[in-house]
Amino acid sequence: MKKVTIFGLLAILVSLSSCELIGDIFEAGVWVGVMLVVGVVAVVFFLLAKVFGRR
Repeated sequence: MKKVTIFGLLAILVSLSSCELIGDIFEAGVWVGVMLVVGVVAVVFFLLAKVFGRR
């Protein structure tokens, strides 16, 4: 398994330029952050609806 991971990392490093690789990493990070924020906001609204919906 370790050889597969090292080979995959090496293939990525050889095929992409450094700027392109960093750009892709940050773009993926942005989307993960957006999904986390949407999830947290949804949970907060759900909890508020449960708390204030009983009255």
